[in-house]
Amino acid sequence: MKKFELTTESIFVDGRKLYRIRAVKDFGDVKKGDLGGFVETEDNLSQTDDAWVYGEAMVYGKAMVCGKAEVCGEAEVYGEAMVYGKAMVYGEAMVYGKARVYGEAMVYGEARVCGEARVCGEAEVCGEAEVCGNARICESNDYATVTGFGSQLRTTTFFRQK
Repeated sequence: MKKFELTTESIFVDGRKLYRIRAVKDFGDVKKGDLGGFVETEDNLSQTDDAWVYGEAMVYGKAMVCGKAEVCGEAEVYGEAMVYGKAMVYGEAMVYGKARVYGEAMVYGEARVCGEARVCGEAEVCGEAEVCGNARICESNDYATVTGFGSQLRTTTFFRQK
């Protein structure tokens, strides 16, 4: 059984028509009838788990949100990006290109994760940080680690210490 449906409420973003979603059953912290954010197609959000798009957040293109992931606020996930596991993308953050955010990672504020970058584990990317190219940010022990070859990383604040 599906967990959400597309409503008739829509917006246009970059020439694409996105539809607000509505839960058709209870799951996670979402109740039947709750309105969510916007998706371009049902393929942007898994129908089989607890992932959800909240508020005014948008997921479009070939992007996918699944697992127990959450996209909230005015965040955008697009292109071929994926947000999964227990990851969260919120605020005005953007995840796009072929980027991946997973594990228990969080991307928020005005942060950008793009290209083929990966943010995973318990890492946090926030503020006005940009993680691009082939950069990898994965939490290990007490600190997040940044690795990558030919990658770009611009940051004001980008990860937390435990």
